[in-house]
Amino acid sequence: MHIWFFVTERSATFMTMKVLRTGAFAAILVAILALVPVAGAALVGIYRNPMEGKGQLAQIKKLSGDRCGRGASEGAFGIVIGKQTKECSYRTPVAGRDLEIAATERLLGKTPKPVQRAAYLALDLRAGGGARYQLAAYPFQRKAQLRKILPDGSIEYLQIARDVPAIVGVDRDNDLRLRAFNITEGEEKGSCRILAYVGGELVADVTDEGAGDLAGRASGFSVGSAKVAKGAQATVDNVVIRVPSPF
Repeated sequence: MHIWFFVTERSATFMTMKVLRTGAFAAILVAILALVPVAGAALVGIYRNPMEGKGQLAQIKKLSGDRCGRGASEGAFGIVIGKQTKECSYRTPVAGRDLEIAATERLLGKTPKPVQRAAYLALDLRAGGGARYQLAAYPFQRKAQLRKILPDGSIEYLQIARDVPAIVGVDRDNDLRLRAFNITEGEEKGSCRILAYVGGELVADVTDEGAGDLAGRASGFSVGSAKVAKGAQATVDNVVIRVPSPF
């Protein structure tokens, strides 16, 4: 039996395709029960945001970061990182356990050269309380990291890929996709299967037995650096969120 809930400020229930078509809801809570997700599972899109106007930009809310500037930038969501700040993170209206998020992110050449070297573009799932799963792509280094950030701020590097051809550098679009589905049957029940892609290239495939460490359900994206990222500028566009098909 599969049970779906779509809860927003306007109504208690919406059909999946309506959510995908409009993308104009203040909050969406997705609860998916009794799914057995696998790498090749069929997916259903429930949210799309092409960042084409004020209403769509307003759907994106700040999740974390001390000094984070935001706004429209060439038809995309623009981010500027201020002083003494390492990362700026934002969430979509979609919250849920088993989600896939995709977005096009670009590190702008306006970013100071020293910051470019260590800057990353990222997608986040199960975010909350400072914790999350994160796919981080480094345009300058052509490196991708799948990491698990715990509530105390410590980081577990689940998988690292270097010299990734699909990471196309500064001032170019990097297409990122991150999926985290719990396994609900068998010996690995309760674990989380995490897949990460850059430009269609699989850069990480990990099963995390400690999925229960992350209680958050927010989905979103980030821009940052291991060091202070003052002056880093980036854009995010074409955000899409999918869930496992119940069919």
